Amino acid sequence: MSTIVLDPLLYHCGKGKQRFQRRPKFNPLKSCSSFTYCTNKLLYRGRRTFFNRNSCKLPVLRASSTNAGLLEPFESTDVLLTETFFIKRTEKLEGKISVGLAQGKNQNQWELTIGCNLSGKWILHWGVSLIDDSGSEWDQPPKEMIPPGSIPIKDYAIETPLKKSSSSALGDAVHEVKIDLVPDKAIAAINFVLKDEETGTWYQHKGRDFKVPLLGYHGGDGNIVGTKKGLNLWPGALGQLSNLIVKPEPNSKGQESSGESGDTKEKNYLEGFYEELPIVKEVAVDNSVSVTVRKCPETTKYVLYLETDVPGDVTVHWGACRDETRKWEIPAAPHPPETTVFKKKALRTPLQPKKDGKGSCGIFTVEEEFGGFLFVLKQNENSWLNNQGEDFYIPFSSSGNMPVQKKQIKLEDTGVSIKSGEGSEGVSVTAYTVGIIKEIRNLVTDISSQKTPKKKTKEAQESILQEIEKLAAEAYSIFRSSTPTFTEEILETPKPVEPPVQISSGTGSGFEILCQGFNWESHKSGRWYMELKEKAAELSSLGFTVLWLPPPTESVSPEGYMPKDLYNLNSRYGNIDELKDVVKTFHDVGIKVLGDVVLNHRCAQFQNQNGIWNIFGGRLNWDDRAIVSDDPHFQGRGNKSSGDNFHAAPNIDHSQDFVRNDIKEWLCWLRKEIGYDGWRLDFVRGFWGGYVKDYLDASEPYFAVGEYWDSLSYTYGEMDHNQDAHRQRIVDWINATNGTAGAFDVTTKGILHSALQRCEYWRLSDQKGKPPGVVGWWPSRAVTFIENHDTGSTQGHWRFPGGKEMQGYAYILTHPGTPSVFFDHILSHYKSEIAALITLRQRNKVNCRSAVSIHDLLCVLITSKV
Repeated sequence: MSTIVLDPLLYHCGKGKQRFQRRPKFNPLKSCSSFTYCTNKLLYRGRRTFFNRNSCKLPVLRASSTNAGLLEPFESTDVLLTETFFIKRTEKLEGKISVGLAQGKNQNQWELTIGCNLSGKWILHWGVSLIDDSGSEWDQPPKEMIPPGSIPIKDYAIETPLKKSSSSALGDAVHEVKIDLVPDKAIAAINFVLKDEETGTWYQHKGRDFKVPLLGYHGGDGNIVGTKKGLNLWPGALGQLSNLIVKPEPNSKGQESSGESGDTKEKNYLEGFYEELPIVKEVAVDNSVSVTVRKCPETTKYVLYLETDVPGDVTVHWGACRDETRKWEIPAAPHPPETTVFKKKALRTPLQPKKDGKGSCGIFTVEEEFGGFLFVLKQNENSWLNNQGEDFYIPFSSSGNMPVQKKQIKLEDTGVSIKSGEGSEGVSVTAYTVGIIKEIRNLVTDISSQKTPKKKTKEAQESILQEIEKLAAEAYSIFRSSTPTFTEEILETPKPVEPPVQISSGTGSGFEILCQGFNWESHKSGRWYMELKEKAAELSSLGFTVLWLPPPTESVSPEGYMPKDLYNLNSRYGNIDELKDVVKTFHDVGIKVLGDVVLNHRCAQFQNQNGIWNIFGGRLNWDDRAIVSDDPHFQGRGNKSSGDNFHAAPNIDHSQDFVRNDIKEWLCWLRKEIGYDGWRLDFVRGFWGGYVKDYLDASEPYFAVGEYWDSLSYTYGEMDHNQDAHRQRIVDWINATNGTAGAFDVTTKGILHSALQRCEYWRLSDQKGKPPGVVGWWPSRAVTFIENHDTGSTQGHWRFPGGKEMQGYAYILTHPGTPSVFFDHILSHYKSEIAALITLRQRNKVNCRSAVSIHDLLCVLITSKV
């Protein structure tokens, strides 16, 4: 087989004498795609192609069908461009949580130590349970138990930061906190959870707090720590927690226990222990991928050298496109070694490890007829890496952006022959002018040749001069009449033909404006569908394109979020016929309709033999195999949960094939029977986003958005400026769905709270000058909002700052992402202002992918005039 040898490569730099001193190294900056080149002083970043006559040291690239690419240093002269993309991904770090109990200086003093050997900003959120407490209420401990640096949380808990120490048994640097236990008969247990302030992650036991009993009483709770050796209290990542062994001493000499002996028995309940438990923490990691493009002079093919520092086995899923529509095609063979064809649409090529062991690389060839190179990366077996939700794209030329050209015509001094406007039958201008010039020269010679002025009268000389003037005037007239007027003709570059709008379940058309068509009280009338139907024309005239309807199924709670029989669509909002009617009405006015589907949990209709409600009825008559096994209340026999638990109803096990098949069939039935165009997915934190992808692939919605709501990062009650960890968790869920669904941008809502309430507008830009929420990282999948039925309405769990609502709408309706407007605000005095902002957005064609540029600005109003 033939071998393709790549001649010297050159990173082209801008004008001047800038020269590459070294190859660009991978930079941990968290930017998205950018070209990178180096001078001896500065690192430049920007989207541009670099050209330079100077050369630099780059590796020789040989692509062979029999072995991996070979890299040898040599001089490069013909690189077309190089581009570097920066990749954000999450990586799991394994560590240990330690819990220890040791006796103090005397028998009545005990010290509880809780620590973690992973780096982070760890906070112990803890409290105590009293002996007479019922349920899971916490109380604050006595003041003498509270370590220095702690802060109270209302009247029920304490937050204590863990301090760095190196006193662990293994000698590792750990973060730990020590609590002096005060002998108090009223304190039954210590309750705690750990929180990493850097990521905002809570570490709990089965979604509940840890409880360390200090007395024999524990109230029958299922989350007790240390009641019996070998009890599995923290499954999965945290394994087993150690025991507090309760050993009451027997009465001696058969004496009955007295009050004094009872006190002694309680004092001897505790025994020292120390346990280390595995913990897994997800952290954000920065990597990059660089692509260098040159054109092989022998084959006229584009040759691309791709390298990345992403660890593990990396496979490139790649293809080529012909124009800006970026339609994937498979380039002609030969392909790199071990390349396979994927569904006749793309190629998959594993990258080869680099000699230094730092990353991997590969070489790809594409025919000259193509206009660009498309690819995504696959790390190991189940992690896909892309360019913030889009394919990585390398254009081979910028011909689509040619500047306006001017047509210029240059006249030479000689040999120009132009026909006269009087129809002089091709007589050249040169013949006329040459003849006239000769006559003028003769006349001038005739005057100057006379040796004696007396021989020529003054009148004769004047006559000759007049003749010269006439000839000159005639020559000029001929020249003016026969010289064409040249004007600059502007060749306008034809406007590019806009590709047709591509519909995606994660974005819709990209120009959607969402209206939440209900609030927390809408069920009370019993005829909400019919009331909403009357407002269809008005909502359409305001500019809304998508309507979000409330949950349609029979439910234990009237609001619809505790569903029972999924096929029973007679709810508190109306019956199934009224639901079909309202959907059809909104379709008639051009508005798509989303159904609110609750897939995380479902209420059972029947009890099992133990009296537990875990047997379902109706068409989907599942048994306890459909419930996750680590749901603490409903005795499920399924697998462990892939997300957080919802404690009010049985959590559904989506890993079961029969569950997924039934849900896919139900969603397709809703699409066909009711006419829903898409979904709003409730409590998606409760199960893996990959299952959502499965459901959306089956039901093929026009638009889908998930509710991934958890806490932002705070430090002692103050919101942190950097909310990257919070939005990363939302982006991770979107990525798990493979971008098939968007997500509500809870990060942006939280930041708007602080920015507008306290006039802290610096919060509206992250450290890289981008919007600080999900809309700054993955705008096409961000559904922005300021209020909904949970945060506002009569629930008011997280109400937007009063009087600042229109400032919030001014932000989300002028920024990228898909904005969502709450129904209560449409019915209020804000309606006209919201309508004006929607009109402004649509007139300027702002869409979910619109670019944002944030600049520092001071705006001051003085005396209402300046």
